[in-house]
Amino acid sequence: MNQLLKVPVLAHRAFSSSARQLKNKVPEAQKLFQADNGLPVHIKGGTADVLLYRATMTLTIAGTCYSLYWLLVASMPQKKA
Repeated sequence: MNQLLKVPVLAHRAFSSSARQLKNKVPEAQKLFQADNGLPVHIKGGTADVLLYRATMTLTIAGTCYSLYWLLVASMPQKKA
């Protein structure tokens, strides 16, 4: 019975903000992204940001071309058999 009385205390500790302190990384990120180093903001984060940007642009352009292709195919008259 004594163990059941400890459950609410342990649950509160697990979800309490004082149980684990996380370091605030926002000021570091602000310094990084606000630095005047001549880079556009979408690549200031480094190699991972550059790869993510290029992958996004590639998928966007490929998707647009694919959509335009099927619009062209749909706009052509069908052949009579």
